[in-house]
Amino acid sequence: MSSIQVTTHVNGDGILQLEIPELRDRDVEVTIVEKPVARSSKKEWSPGFFDRTSGCWQGEPLVREPQGEPQD
Repeated sequence: MSSIQVTTHVNGDGILQLEIPELRDRDVEVTIVEKPVARSSKKEWSPGFFDRTSGCWQGEPLVREPQGEPQD
């Protein structure tokens, strides 16, 4: 038996999604211990976010318009 600790989010519908690649293709018994997490003022991206979303845009190419000169 091993212990894996993750911090994740239960959405508004009460759905918790866990992705644990190191436990592929096996049956496991899962115990959930609910422990509230203090909200951080710093935004943290979920693990794998950029791998899942990079290159997914399928619309018109995005163009950054000229920003002009900085004001003093």
